Amino acid sequence: MAEKQRIALSQSKHKALYGEGEIEGCRVMIAKPMTYMNNSGQAAKLILSALEISPNQVLVVHDDIDLPLGKIKIKKKGGDAGQLGVRSITEKFGTDQYYRIRVGVGRPDDVEDIVDYVLTPFTEAENKLLNEVVEEALLKVEETLVEMNKRNNQTEESEEW
Repeated sequence: MAEKQRIALSQSKHKALYGEGEIEGCRVMIAKPMTYMNNSGQAAKLILSALEISPNQVLVVHDDIDLPLGKIKIKKKGGDAGQLGVRSITEKFGTDQYYRIRVGVGRPDDVEDIVDYVLTPFTEAENKLLNEVVEEALLKVEETLVEMNKRNNQTEESEEW
């Protein structure tokens, strides 16, 4: 996303690399936490506080083993389904009321192989599909930002989520 939108992740602060710019008319900060994935909430909370924004102005893009490789879903709130990075963000925010784009990576046959599975590089065949998935995910991010901008502008007046 940063590359496509020409937003350089050249600043380092709040336990993240980040850059600021505009996507689909929305001012954005794209941030890559520099913590361990399971502690992503540390960076997310620091950014939230520094920008003085609410969680419903945050969009998190993450992998999801409960979705088959290539499937993408948008979620506006809810549980973490065992995704420890999402759990960390929810705990640090104190709410599950933030946007997510879930990108399916599939699930191993044996539940005990999950850690190795998510850390193993994709196969050549999976990489071909992955390139298509990344393009689709980028479009979903853009669409979601537009929706978030509309919703957040409406709720500023009513202060309801």
